[in-house]
Amino acid sequence: MTETAGVSLEQQKPEEPPPAARGMNPQLRMRLQQLAAFAGLVIITIFFSIAADNFLTYDNLVNNVLLSSVLIGVLAIGTTFVIVTGGIDLSIGWGIALTGMAAGTFLITWDLPLGLGLLMTLLVGLLLGFVNGFNVSILGMPPFIATLAMMLVCQGLPLVISDNGATIYLNTQFPPYADLSGGTLIPKFPNAVLIFLVLAVIAWVLLNRTVFGRYAVSIGSNEEATALSGINVRKWKLIIYSVAGIFTACAGILSSARIGASPTAGGGLELQAIAAVVIGGTSLAGGKGTIVGSVIGALIIGVLNNGLQIMGVPQEWQYVILGVVILAAVYVDMLRSKNSEVV
Repeated sequence: MTETAGVSLEQQKPEEPPPAARGMNPQLRMRLQQLAAFAGLVIITIFFSIAADNFLTYDNLVNNVLLSSVLIGVLAIGTTFVIVTGGIDLSIGWGIALTGMAAGTFLITWDLPLGLGLLMTLLVGLLLGFVNGFNVSILGMPPFIATLAMMLVCQGLPLVISDNGATIYLNTQFPPYADLSGGTLIPKFPNAVLIFLVLAVIAWVLLNRTVFGRYAVSIGSNEEATALSGINVRKWKLIIYSVAGIFTACAGILSSARIGASPTAGGGLELQAIAAVVIGGTSLAGGKGTIVGSVIGALIIGVLNNGLQIMGVPQEWQYVILGVVILAAVYVDMLRSKNSEVV
């Protein structure tokens, strides 16, 4: 189905209001959810400032909390686009390993210039997202199954490329590349955090100020009505998953610039990134979501991880606490969805 000339999404809106529009103003609801997430971030920050020594220091907040939030945050803002459409992408975590190993291969094994190596790595991420989008939108596979299969591909390919799991230490062998993460264009402010903020701004513009974002929200609100309005849903889903793949490649670049290209990097981060998106107010049912909320959600997880480590909480209990937080976020999302249907 192709876009119908002269029939815009705005012209169709009066005939197909999203469910949320029947109750509280959707924008007001979203702002309240962002405020709730921000309030949660402030509360746990105050708690760890009191309970954990050396938590509330510049070095810890910037070099530990923010840096540890960067990968989750970049993945979260990329996958926000997918979740807003009502989809899911489970391949983003291991996608870090694949794209990081690709960067190591391009720059060290193939000895490509930095710019060309980065471009090639972004293209690998684009291809990763494109395949996910093709399987979901063209072949009609359920997003969970399609991206779960891709997750296994991303888990295995880096082992093949790396010759049985050898790490490529880009961070020490290629100093200009390492500066992408540990360098400081702004004194005492790591470049990785700066890049994260720039990517967040770009994602915000995409979601809130472009046709790309408007169609993503429309598809998640009511895919059938969106298709009937003349919008090529398959094409836009393909584009949305491809864009998410580019953000995964950005996370892979930042990860390999910091710790080297490891075939096990990023495993498990997909769940934390998805949790960050949900904590930030994006609905797993689609149709609602914000980039600001996803950034706040990533910071909440970063603060939790760091604060619990400083307090000496055993790793196994950190998993339990994080799991409870994810369950709580999903439960709140379910309540929000029910309230939207009732009002």
